[in-house]
Amino acid sequence: MNRNDTTRRTVLVVEDEFMIRADTADVLAEEGFDVVEAVDAEEALAILRARADIGVLFTDVNLPGMDGLELARTVRELWSHIRVLVTSGRTDPAKEDVPGLFIGKPYAPKAVVATVRTLIAS
Repeated sequence: MNRNDTTRRTVLVVEDEFMIRADTADVLAEEGFDVVEAVDAEEALAILRARADIGVLFTDVNLPGMDGLELARTVRELWSHIRVLVTSGRTDPAKEDVPGLFIGKPYAPKAVVATVRTLIAS
């Protein structure tokens, strides 16, 4: 596997609810992805500034502080190579408001894995 393949397989999961974040990270890790976790947008941005190996951002919309949509737009501006997957159980944002793909909660683990694979392949 070359460096680009490794980079694209690293997923940053941003979710403030511990159990959801941990479960999502576990499912992705079991499918062979490298997973990094963040509790909010501030922590996610610090990770992104420190690491060059993130290929996919998977973020909840409802986060403390900066929301996930703003985080996703910031990532698209600063790290255009990173693919974005947004999720929410409270809101169904308009397609034009999501800088990437959207998957609603509750989501099936297989749907998350399949969507991440699609993003990595694109």
